[in-house]
Amino acid sequence: MQDVLSQLRGAAEPTRLRLLALCARGAWCVTELVAILGQSQPRLSRHLKLLVEAGLLTRTPEGANAWFQMAPEADLARHILARLPESDPLLAADRRAAARLAAERARIASDSFRSHGADWDETRALGLPTEAIETALLDALPGPRLGRLLDIGCGTGGVLERLAPRIDEGLGIDASREMLALARSRLTERGLTHIAVRQADMYRLPLPDAGFDAVTLHMVLHYAEDPAAALAEAARVLRPGGRLLILDLAPHDRADLLTRYAHRWPGFDDAAMAGWLGGAGCTAPRVSTIPAGLSLKLWSAERLPLSVSTPVS
Repeated sequence: MQDVLSQLRGAAEPTRLRLLALCARGAWCVTELVAILGQSQPRLSRHLKLLVEAGLLTRTPEGANAWFQMAPEADLARHILARLPESDPLLAADRRAAARLAAERARIASDSFRSHGADWDETRALGLPTEAIETALLDALPGPRLGRLLDIGCGTGGVLERLAPRIDEGLGIDASREMLALARSRLTERGLTHIAVRQADMYRLPLPDAGFDAVTLHMVLHYAEDPAAALAEAARVLRPGGRLLILDLAPHDRADLLTRYAHRWPGFDDAAMAGWLGGAGCTAPRVSTIPAGLSLKLWSAERLPLSVSTPVS
């Protein structure tokens, strides 16, 4: 009962209701919320602190900023917001301001990324079949519906967007703030409020053990200095029986990719991948090939029960 009362008290204020309505539609930092609501930063920071303490919002630090979004377990807040009229002039004005700011956020992030000479859409740059890749990932997910999914190296959020109808809750992590800015804009524009993104190091995920039903690494591992360590960390946050999906390049002789795109690995063979997955406590992977100019492979493995280990080949 105390949790319910705390959430009711947290929501029972006009500005906090406006904040909840905005954060139910996407992730925002304090400076953006100041621009949307036209209130001072100290005032909004106090309101946000109360909403986080009540369990209505989550706060995700990222560099000098912190991002606020509706907490997955804040069902009471969703029921309250559902009773607010869409035609309310103040809420409608907030939505218009938020849409303008989200569009500007995406433009700035995209311009910044391109101005530094980075080709942020590697799949397209390499001429790989995007639709075939996303279909293969969808087909490899277990069952028609999935609980929690983690996408490591989410980039601009394309894979998360495609997988969104199949999952109850999604989280994308990436090391690049520019990538995450574009991902947040994409997810906000599509209304995918059950998906969040945050900045993190794939070797040290700020996540608890066994918290996800599936983990994906899409065109990420060939950048890793230590693929075995990255896979071990991915397996750590996967529940026993959960699915680990790695989509990456098969072995190739394109030396230009190592220099032009800073790849650390010229693709991966099945034996190496099976050894790393076995060492991470996963089953031997099922392997499928996606034909393209550069051959792609999808390795699908499951997390073994914690008391079971597999020999490393």
